[in-house]
Amino acid sequence: MNKYTSRRYLLFIISLFINAFGIAFITKAMLGTSPITSVTYVLSMFTPYSMGIWTIIINILFVVLELFLMTRKELKSDMRMYLLQIPISCCFGVFIDCSMYMLSWLNPVNYLCQIAVLLLGCIILALGISLEVKANAAMMSGEYFVNVITRRFHKEFGYVKLGFDITLLVIACILSLVFMSGIHGVREGTVAAALLVGPIVHFVSPYYRIFDKWIINSEIEGDKSSRNNKNHIITIAREYGSGGHLLGEMLSKQLGIRLYDKEFIEMAALRCGIDKEYIVKNEQSIPSYWLKCILSKNSERPIESSLSYDDVLFLSENKIIQELAEKESCIIVGRCADFVLKEYPNVLKIFCYCDIESSIERCINQYGLEKNKVETEIKRINRNRIHHYEYYTGEKWGEPHRYDLMLNTGKIDINSACQIVKTVYCKMQNKSHHH
Repeated sequence: MNKYTSRRYLLFIISLFINAFGIAFITKAMLGTSPITSVTYVLSMFTPYSMGIWTIIINILFVVLELFLMTRKELKSDMRMYLLQIPISCCFGVFIDCSMYMLSWLNPVNYLCQIAVLLLGCIILALGISLEVKANAAMMSGEYFVNVITRRFHKEFGYVKLGFDITLLVIACILSLVFMSGIHGVREGTVAAALLVGPIVHFVSPYYRIFDKWIINSEIEGDKSSRNNKNHIITIAREYGSGGHLLGEMLSKQLGIRLYDKEFIEMAALRCGIDKEYIVKNEQSIPSYWLKCILSKNSERPIESSLSYDDVLFLSENKIIQELAEKESCIIVGRCADFVLKEYPNVLKIFCYCDIESSIERCINQYGLEKNKVETEIKRINRNRIHHYEYYTGEKWGEPHRYDLMLNTGKIDINSACQIVKTVYCKMQNKSHHH
């Protein structure tokens, strides 16, 4: 085991404790607990065993059940991750009991104080999940169990996870009704935790990039600065109606390099096997931004492990962009290309924007949109692009510091914008050739 792997496991253990501490905080608010611990919490209320002990028992039960859902080949190929669930479950159970003991003094009686403790617990839990995703060293048994179900029945992870959480809540309510003659341990705090943790994870995750250099071996990952020195890439991010695609077409003709925009639909469909109609409809958009955060981010899984069509499509297009950058000098429109190629040399990043009046005029005259619907369509598409970019990159779309050129195509015509880009591009080429 090298030092980078050891550091990942260290971060993972720390994240386990933060998760346990967050769950303890949520539980101590006396407004219910998180969905994943609802059954263990209810069981601890009418049995002599603690929440931590029941966590170990239930998680080991998941490990056993997984055997009946996995093929021998899957088990053999994933044996290390499968076996790691056992020590992880034991550690997590111990951490929960330790956290509950550490917070034994915390007994909020005022409802506002309970809400405050609950919210603080959600933030702590989100911090732990984000760190766990960053470590990407192992998986807790509840998460692994959902992963096995997802793989076995070929369903989307987010919805299987939602069904799993709901099932746990139903079981917790049934146990509570049968053994305590009422519903205890499942309250408004449980719903709040389910809805809030995912979006908080989405917000805090980008800040964990400070660990990248500590846990990633740059020699193994490859020194990106030494790659593609001969290829020069132009990326064009754009507001809808700003003429970004038209600019790309003009640059392609004048510079003699290929433009990639709608070509991605065919390429991505071939690579990931997703229907082209689905790609056309959903590419560069998030069907429901907050639902996506709740379903996907309230999870200990990195995006690379996801079976969501949106995530598969995003990762496939990422790979295509990287392959194109290695293959040839070209122009790439949209697809978060500026972010995907952020470590690559010789990339000219452009953002096209314009006032709403200019967008409306271009959309009517050049794109053929109906006059009475055009403004609504512009706002809808721009909102989708913002959500897509910010969900997958954790960065602000249209932030000036992320681009080399910000072009207001409402004030500068496309031909003039093309000449500006062409001048900068040629200077970039000459500079790299001299080096």
